[in-house]
Amino acid sequence: MEEINNNDQIGDTHSFFNLETPLREDAFKLDDELKIELIEKHFKEIMLILGLDMSDDSLKGTPHRVAKMYVKEIFSGLNPGNAPDVKLFENRYQYKNMLVEKSISFHSTCEHHFVPIIGKAHVAYIPNGKVVGLSKLNRIVRYFARRPQVQERMTIQIANMLKETLNTNDVAVLIEADHLCVASRGVQDITSNTVTSEYCGKFLDTKTREEFLKYIHLNT
Repeated sequence: MEEINNNDQIGDTHSFFNLETPLREDAFKLDDELKIELIEKHFKEIMLILGLDMSDDSLKGTPHRVAKMYVKEIFSGLNPGNAPDVKLFENRYQYKNMLVEKSISFHSTCEHHFVPIIGKAHVAYIPNGKVVGLSKLNRIVRYFARRPQVQERMTIQIANMLKETLNTNDVAVLIEADHLCVASRGVQDITSNTVTSEYCGKFLDTKTREEFLKYIHLNT
């Protein structure tokens, strides 16, 4: 009988234990340039262990490219210094209805296997005196996407930041995503996707929630 690795079991349960991304206390002790230098060194070792010829012109620059991509791009959301600067504006039009920003595209990374999560987020809020620039909603989604993630945690993190930023509990977040850890390894299912949601405040009311779901499925 094949021995089951307990670490594989933990990853396959897709469970998470903390609403905050797990970070060490000294996570930002090193500056970005030193992180890139160290990751480059270690990633080169991984490639060598795999048996790749690092003298090949196509491969020799890969460790640096990967290290720079990790720090400056796909994991840049780990650094709170990269959090979006969200400014609120007076609700001059006295708009009091639901505002929905749908189909916000994002790329994230599964923290269990370090392969892509590709999806779209739909967010909504009901203004409480002030409103926010629409692009800031996209930036909040992408800030939390740019880190090793679990989709359930990411959904709640986005909702919590929206509530804090907008000073309202009337917030909804729904995420639909394809996980390459499901599509490209293990069960290798390329047709399924994962849906998660977080409803707060007035969105806990069935009628309000149904209105939100109707908007995000409009063919516009």
